[in-house]
Amino acid sequence: MINRVEKLSLLSEMIAFARINNSLRSIEHKFLLGVAKQLEITKEDYDYLLDNPVTHINLKSHSERIVQFHRLILLMNLDKEIADKDLVRLHNFGLRMGLGHEAINRVLDLMESFPDKIVPPDFLIDIFKTQYN
Repeated sequence: MINRVEKLSLLSEMIAFARINNSLRSIEHKFLLGVAKQLEITKEDYDYLLDNPVTHINLKSHSERIVQFHRLILLMNLDKEIADKDLVRLHNFGLRMGLGHEAINRVLDLMESFPDKIVPPDFLIDIFKTQYN
């Protein structure tokens, strides 16, 4: 289980990822609020993170890093049109989290074959599990 500091770091990272042009669209804001609730972060803390990002902390658990990568994929896919620079950013976030280059590429390649470009969690886990072994 991840601690409060790690949860705040995850959410802060997602906010930074969503803020391509220094703004959050309504759908992104609602999605991030849902993630905050899932992480048991109060709205007040979420609002604070909007203006005060916290330092990135690498998660120790490989499975938690995969879950975070999946959240970033979901966040990115809220915008129906994904630019190449967004894919590069997502790839770099995955690398920074310590996920394997090949597995990240495979996930990004497979996205195109799923409805709404959302890779189901079981496929995502299998891809990273194969790479991890």
